[in-house]
Amino acid sequence: MSRRPEGVDLAARSRARRRALQAIYAWQMSGSHMQAVVEQFRHEQDMEIADIEYFEDLLHGVERHVDELDAQIKPFVDREVTQIDPIERAALRLAAYELAHRPDVPYRVVINEAIEVTKRFGADHGHSYVNGVLDKLAASLRGTEKQGQA
Repeated sequence: MSRRPEGVDLAARSRARRRALQAIYAWQMSGSHMQAVVEQFRHEQDMEIADIEYFEDLLHGVERHVDELDAQIKPFVDREVTQIDPIERAALRLAAYELAHRPDVPYRVVINEAIEVTKRFGADHGHSYVNGVLDKLAASLRGTEKQGQA
């Protein structure tokens, strides 16, 4: 049985995650302040069909917690987080933020969305890498929830 939080447009959230992945990628590559990236995306991207509040929460959350997120990801990767492909790194940071700070989003949704955006924007097998890392990270951060759904 799927439970949708009241008032949440899941398609708009998916679009917000796609835009957020692109924005986090741009932030990582440019070194700009996140607010500048947010403003750029508000003007250049088709944001009216995305959940703009969720988009901004994701971006500012990743920026605010990036060191914590990288530390949570680190035990589950085979190299330094900064050496991971930029798209995969953006997807991992985005999903790590949701796993750690958005308990309202089921862990399976977080993982599935990260896989989908990585398939869309990443390298051929990048989604497999992201899936493996996030499965372990979800067990670490959301063990009780994961056990209950196993």
